Amino acid sequence: MGGGGRMNEDTADKNVLKRVPTKKTPFEISDLKKAIPLHCYKRDLARSLYYLFADIAICFTWYQIASNLIPLLPKPLNYVAWPIYWFCQGSSFMGIWSIGHDLGHHAFSEYEWLDDAIGFVVHSAFLTPYFSFKYSHRSHHAHTNSMEYDEVWIPKRKTDTFYSEVLNNPLGNLFMTFVRLLLSFPMYFTFNIHGREYNGFVSHFYPQSPLFNDSERLQVWLSDAGMVAAFYGLYKIAAATSATWLFCIYGAPLLVMNAHFIFFTFLHHSHPSIAHYDSREWDWIRGALSTIDRDYGILNHVFHDVTCAHVVHHLISIIPHYHTVEATKAVKPILGDYYKYDDTPILKAFWRETKDCIYVEPDEGAEDSGVYWFRK
Repeated sequence: MGGGGRMNEDTADKNVLKRVPTKKTPFEISDLKKAIPLHCYKRDLARSLYYLFADIAICFTWYQIASNLIPLLPKPLNYVAWPIYWFCQGSSFMGIWSIGHDLGHHAFSEYEWLDDAIGFVVHSAFLTPYFSFKYSHRSHHAHTNSMEYDEVWIPKRKTDTFYSEVLNNPLGNLFMTFVRLLLSFPMYFTFNIHGREYNGFVSHFYPQSPLFNDSERLQVWLSDAGMVAAFYGLYKIAAATSATWLFCIYGAPLLVMNAHFIFFTFLHHSHPSIAHYDSREWDWIRGALSTIDRDYGILNHVFHDVTCAHVVHHLISIIPHYHTVEATKAVKPILGDYYKYDDTPILKAFWRETKDCIYVEPDEGAEDSGVYWFRK
């Protein structure tokens, strides 16, 4: 029995790591759109608002518990209760942030101006430059897994010896885990870490950044104004309470939210079985399919299924989050082997991808194929 169970687990692991096809797909995006029930495209304002206000109510409940009950606990329990609150509240923050992500895709309502207005407020509250991210993220969706033009999680090459040699060991993997989870969220927006290389200074806060075109620069300024307003509000709160209180109630949960974002976006776009393509071979649909759906348990619900229905989101990003699971089920029979789902426990998967997805190179003997695979 034990040996058979071990064999089944090994077989499952091998199937999960089986490479996706890289030849051109036998289907078009129009075939996938037709397979999805029409109601999945409906952006219901009332339903979207329900999810947003439900998440806000959950955050408020966590806040009430933390501010009114945790201080009453004796010291040993107090030290345990705060980290539990930070994780729970940070996870709830991530749920609201994910709705802000939907707003940026115009997947919230039929009114783009309303989506932008709400999204601006929501993302600014979590120190995210709404319009700046909306525009760079749109480019990411347009060029997913392109070696030259994707906007985020650009893989390293073997020639980058700092990653392929210096950090390619258990200690280096731990260091990269720490840097990713704690620092990558603000560093991505500020310095474009993990982003595409450009000529000139690249930042989501710099309106003249090559990330943006001329028609977008005014709204980048607006994003910056939203950030300034958010920081000013936090300063006033800290002045009225204390910096320690603000960190415990808001700052630490925000760090958890940032870590969640980096954790699941890294896992969306890092896997030994998916390919990256250069301009000789890349096309939009194969790029969009080079993402992975994963199972986060109850956090799937908390994060509004951005974790377990990410592939269909890359294919048709205007589908609201409350229809993406149904849409995924509708297209899976058409996608066949082009669809990648990995149910490896997420902590195990994160460590596997951290140590196995160090850089990308073509297969030996296929250097001119335009197809790149993760190596370690």
